[in-house]
Amino acid sequence: MDAPDLLAVRAAVLAASVTVARVTQPYRVRGRRAPAPAGQLDEAWTTVVSTLSAEAPHLILGGRSSGARVACRTARALGAAGVVALAFPLHPPGRPDRSRADELDTGVPTLVVNGDRDPFGMPEPGPGIDLCVRPGERHDLRRDPAAVGTAVLAWLVRHGWAVPSL
Repeated sequence: MDAPDLLAVRAAVLAASVTVARVTQPYRVRGRRAPAPAGQLDEAWTTVVSTLSAEAPHLILGGRSSGARVACRTARALGAAGVVALAFPLHPPGRPDRSRADELDTGVPTLVVNGDRDPFGMPEPGPGIDLCVRPGERHDLRRDPAAVGTAVLAWLVRHGWAVPSL
C-alpha cells in the first residue's frame, strides 16, 4: 500500500483528477506477509471493486506484484477498461519455466511497468500489452518512483482516461 511506486502513481493520477481507491488485501490486514491463494485474493478484490465500480466511468484496475496479478486475472469479469500492472512477477525468481504470462491476457489494454533487473522476469509487449521498462530498476521500482507515476499517467492520457495535469 505504501510502496513508493504506488504512491507516485497515486500522486500523478490524482493531479490529473483521476479518482483512486487503494485496497489492502485481507492477508495483509491480518499481518501476514505471504499472499493467500489466488482464489482468495481474487474473491476479496472482486468484492471490493464491485462495490466501487458503480462510481467509476472508466474502471482501471491496478496493482503491484501479486496485486498486479490479481488485477489482471479479474479485469474481464469486473468490466475494467484497462489494467496497470506494476512489477508484474512473470515467474518466481530463477524459475522461468513457471511463467505467468497467460495472466496478462486481460482482454483490455494493459500497461506493465517493470524494471530491467527484476529477478521475477519481464513480460513481453504484445497485442493489448504495453511494456514500460525502467532501466536499472529491480522488483521494488524504488530508484525513480516519480518516473513510474509519469509513465502511468501518460498511458492513461493516451487512452483518454485522464487529462494531462498542468
